[in-house]
Amino acid sequence: MSKRIFDISVERFEALPVTEKTPYLMQADGVPYHTLFAQQFGHDLLGRLELLANEIRTIAKTRTGTEFLRSQVAHKRAMLYFSQPSSRTFLSFASACQILGVSTGEVRDTSISSEFKGESREDSVRTFSSYFDMIIMRTPEKGLAEHMAWVLSNSERPIPIINAGSGQDQHPTQALLDIYTLLRSFERGGGLRDRTVLFCGDLLRGRTVRSLSYLLTNYPNIRQVFVAPGPLQVGEDVLAVLKAKSVAYELTDDFHAAIPHADAVYMTRIQDEWDKDKGESAKIDTSRFKFGLDELKLLPQRAVIMHPLPRRDEISTAVDSDPRAMYWRQMRNGMWIRTALIAMTFGCEKRIHEYFRHNC
Repeated sequence: MSKRIFDISVERFEALPVTEKTPYLMQADGVPYHTLFAQQFGHDLLGRLELLANEIRTIAKTRTGTEFLRSQVAHKRAMLYFSQPSSRTFLSFASACQILGVSTGEVRDTSISSEFKGESREDSVRTFSSYFDMIIMRTPEKGLAEHMAWVLSNSERPIPIINAGSGQDQHPTQALLDIYTLLRSFERGGGLRDRTVLFCGDLLRGRTVRSLSYLLTNYPNIRQVFVAPGPLQVGEDVLAVLKAKSVAYELTDDFHAAIPHADAVYMTRIQDEWDKDKGESAKIDTSRFKFGLDELKLLPQRAVIMHPLPRRDEISTAVDSDPRAMYWRQMRNGMWIRTALIAMTFGCEKRIHEYFRHNC
C-alpha cells in the first residue's frame, strides 16, 4: 500500500474525487489493499482477476485442489460486518473465505452488538481490527467504508477493508461479478467489446448500476442504454463519467424499443428502502419496465439477461428456464470472483498460478 496515505489528513482524503482517492488504496503491485470503489479496477486488473477466478474454479474441482486452496491463507481471519440486510452477498463472501481457508466472524444485527449500547460504528470497526485480518463491510451509511479505510491505515494495526455495499453509492464486488459474468457469456462470441448493455429499473438509486457502468468503460465500444421512468432515471454523476470517457449512451423510457438492440439486459428492482417518504416509490408507474415472456421474444438469441437480485416482479419466473437468463450463474460467479479478490489481496495470486500451471 502506498505510504502516501499516511501523509494526508482524513478530511483531505474524503474530500478528494474518487479517481484521486484510488492511488491511496492500492498496493505496489497494482493490487487493491482496500477495495472500496469500482474505479480501482482498470482493464488489466480486471483481466488478472478473471484469470485468477477461472483458475481457482478449475483447481476447486478436485479434492487435492480444494485442499491446496484451503491451505493458502488458513492463518487469516475475516470479519463479516453487515449492518445492512443481505443474504447473497454475505453468503458469497462467507463461501469465498471458506474456499481459501479463511476463518470468519460476523455481526449481522447491530442490536446485539455494543452499538446497541451507544458505541459508534467507528469504534466497532476499530475493535474488529484487533481480532481479524480483513473486514468485509456492508453498510447503509455512505462514506463509512472509505472513512474506516483511512482510519485503519493510520492505526497501529492496519488491515484491509472490502466494501460489500455502501449506502446508495458503490457496490464494487457486485460490479466485479457482473463483469465476470459478461466476460464468460461473450468469451466465444468476440468478447466484451462492441456491445450494447441495457440497464432497466431503478437506475437513480441502484448502486450496482453505478458501479457496473464505471467498469464497462474499461472495454471498447460498449454502448450503455438506460431505461427507466423519469423519476428513477440514472443520475448525472454516472453520465458525467460516460461523457468524460466519450462513451456512447442513451436515456429512454421505451423498454420494448430498446430490447431488440441489446446484447445484455441488466434488470433491477425498485429501491424503495431509500424512499424519503413512505410509499414514495409506489406512486411511480413501473408497469412498463418489467421483463416477461413478451420481452423475451424481442431479445436477440445471443443476448443475456442479468439481475443483481433480489428480485420482486421485474423479471417473471417464466423467464428463468430460458438459456439467456444468467442471474443464477451471476450468483455463483460472485463466489469465484470474490475468492479471487481475497486471494489477490492476501498475496496468493502467484502461488495459485503456479499450482494451476503444474496440476491442471
